[in-house]
Amino acid sequence: MSATSIRPDRPSLSAIVTTFNEEANIAACIESLLWCDEILVVDSFSTDRTEEIASAFDKVTFVQRTYYGSAAQKNWAMDEVESDWILIFDADERCTPALQQEIESLLAEGPAFDAYTIDRRAYFLGRRIRFSGWQHDRVVRLVKRGTARYPNRRVHADMDTLGPAPVLGQAMEHYMVDSMDEYIRRIMKYSVWGAAQAWKEGKRSGFAEVFGRTIWRFFRTYFIQLGVFDGMVGLVFCMLQAFGTYMKWSLLWGWHVNARRGRQPDLPVFDESEETWRPPGEAPPQASPSEREEQPDEEPVAVR
Repeated sequence: MSATSIRPDRPSLSAIVTTFNEEANIAACIESLLWCDEILVVDSFSTDRTEEIASAFDKVTFVQRTYYGSAAQKNWAMDEVESDWILIFDADERCTPALQQEIESLLAEGPAFDAYTIDRRAYFLGRRIRFSGWQHDRVVRLVKRGTARYPNRRVHADMDTLGPAPVLGQAMEHYMVDSMDEYIRRIMKYSVWGAAQAWKEGKRSGFAEVFGRTIWRFFRTYFIQLGVFDGMVGLVFCMLQAFGTYMKWSLLWGWHVNARRGRQPDLPVFDESEETWRPPGEAPPQASPSEREEQPDEEPVAVR
């Protein structure tokens, strides 16, 4: 597949896309990023056609790596590219032509900052979510190499930067929910990961968390953040967010109950590598030959 032309007057730019079973999304995501100098797809051993579809693009380097959470995956990926700037996308996100033009012009003119935040327009079953707590959804995704890292969190990690990260004028599109079946499975998975993070941090759960946080999540998103104006989509969406909160804190409560009975939870594996979680601005450590030989094989097992 042919790539779109690259502006020669700007610094080099690498795009990073993380995937798992994204055959329905990956082609459109990559096509929206073909203007970048390279695209690194870091996959978590998909069992669908994600690899086949992504590898068909000449600009794509397809790598598979064990998944320890979005933050760990993206920190690792940022160390694998060599461009001056990095643009990070999930497979269900799209870079619009307007956002592309703004980023290329910004880089060509000489950025005043080392990181930039991008607004996201969220879609639920094809309909735009304009309220429900997502009207100000924005993420740091355009960074100068070496100036930003994700913190050590399994889920919902916000990028740490060395300085301010102003918001760009144009937004990306986020096709967050295209199937209720898949989204409910995703909520369950994120609930387990969120509970595991809370367990790891020594947090506890009781009535205030299981009941209070759940009720507050729905009240805040549906009433205070105006989810009611998103119609039926807003009602369903806000209730699903509250359900995810309930699952996270009830799981944590159950784990503590069983721990008192001598049964420890079966937690997901966390990435404990100091290199993964080094702060922004710190260069990766250079291991000696003997140290490299002793380290377990945690590098990607497949590159195409």
